[in-house]
Amino acid sequence: MMRSHPKFPERTDMAGLSKNVPQPTEITLHQATRALEISFADGKTFRLSCEFLRVYSPSAEVRGHGPGQETLQTGKKDVTITAVEPVGQYAIQLRFSDGHDTGIYSWDLLYGYGVEQESMWQQYLQRLQEAGASRDTV
Repeated sequence: MMRSHPKFPERTDMAGLSKNVPQPTEITLHQATRALEISFADGKTFRLSCEFLRVYSPSAEVRGHGPGQETLQTGKKDVTITAVEPVGQYAIQLRFSDGHDTGIYSWDLLYGYGVEQESMWQQYLQRLQEAGASRDTV
C-alpha cells in the first residue's frame, strides 16, 4: 500500500501529471489472478491484468519514440509482475516475468488505463487478429 508521506508536500504540477487525477490510496498485486488492483482517492478501483499492463507498457520498447513506431506485443498471456517499485511520489515501475522493466507507470497513466481498459483491450485483440498473432507464449 502506498500513501502520502508527511515529509513530502502534496503533488503540484509536474511533467506528465495532472492535478485533476486522484492519488492512489492502495496498490495490491494479486499473484494468483495475475492482476494489479489500484484504488484512487475518488473511490474508484481498477483491476488491471498483468498482461494488459505489459502489452500497454509506456516504455520506448513498446511505444516507440513517436507515432507509428509502436511494437505489437505478442505471447504475453501468462506474464506476471514480479516487483512493484515506487518512482518518487508520482508513479510505479513494474518488473515483469519476461524481463521487461523499463516502463514508468504514472498515476495519470494508470487512472486512464483503468477508465479506458475495455476499449484498449478490444483494440489490442483486434490488432493481434489483424497481425495473425497470438496472446499465447510460443
